[in-house]
Amino acid sequence: MASLKELKDRIGSVKSTQKITKAKKMVAAAKLRRAQMAAEAARPYANEMAKVMGSLAGKVTVDENSPKLLAGTGKDQVHLLVVATSDRGLCGGFNANIVKEARVEADKLLAAGKDVLFYMVGRKGLPVIKRVYEGKIIKHFDTGHVKAPGFEEAKAIAAELTEMVEDGKFDVAHLFYSKFKSALVQEPTRQQIIPVAIEAVEGAGSDAAVEYEPDEEEILTELLPRNLTTQVFGALLENNAGEQGASMTAMENATRNAGELIDDLTIVYNRSRQAAITTELIEIIAGAEAL
Repeated sequence: MASLKELKDRIGSVKSTQKITKAKKMVAAAKLRRAQMAAEAARPYANEMAKVMGSLAGKVTVDENSPKLLAGTGKDQVHLLVVATSDRGLCGGFNANIVKEARVEADKLLAAGKDVLFYMVGRKGLPVIKRVYEGKIIKHFDTGHVKAPGFEEAKAIAAELTEMVEDGKFDVAHLFYSKFKSALVQEPTRQQIIPVAIEAVEGAGSDAAVEYEPDEEEILTELLPRNLTTQVFGALLENNAGEQGASMTAMENATRNAGELIDDLTIVYNRSRQAAITTELIEIIAGAEAL
């Protein structure tokens, strides 16, 4: 059994840890409000952009001369998995769930005879993918130099993805991120971003009464890169909100567990202290009787 000093030191250590987890919970709660508002504000724009893309794509003929962001390379062999995770830990299973979703898709594609490459965003998913899929990471976009990835980072990622598909480095790109539902729920999500999954857009091609000037092909050439940036930006915002929600929940659970551990250790400490006092009293009484 641990000594009284060891028990006292351990109680003090757990109390210090509890102060840290409580402080981190409060910080995450403060950041969550802003991150949630940003993610929810971006959703309508992304949805409307997708509808416009569907309307335009329904009016053009997709062939080998179409933009690669719309038509792809014409093949379906090399798949690029864009895995967006956070740069910080202490947020429960947030990053692990995103990586798990990407691994399920990667294993399915490999089993089907496809080639798989990874484009990593953020630091936390990098070690797992590097260990399990050695040599498959084509690019790591480090976001650790900013507090939270924003539009400039999304624009840079979209530009690199566009350059890669133009160079024929992959045929299809899938984006993996965590969609924010609430502080308790973050849903790992897979979204095909290259070529644009027009058939998945509700109401695509139904806007036949609209006439475009200039023509649809010219508008698509300008709109496709912006749409890609918008989708990546939305995913980064969803990730940021989900990370703060997961961190707040994890720190709340850690604080509660620390409190329970302190109570248990205090009981053990009091019992050990009482036993030591009782033993000393017995020794004193026994010595007095011996005299």
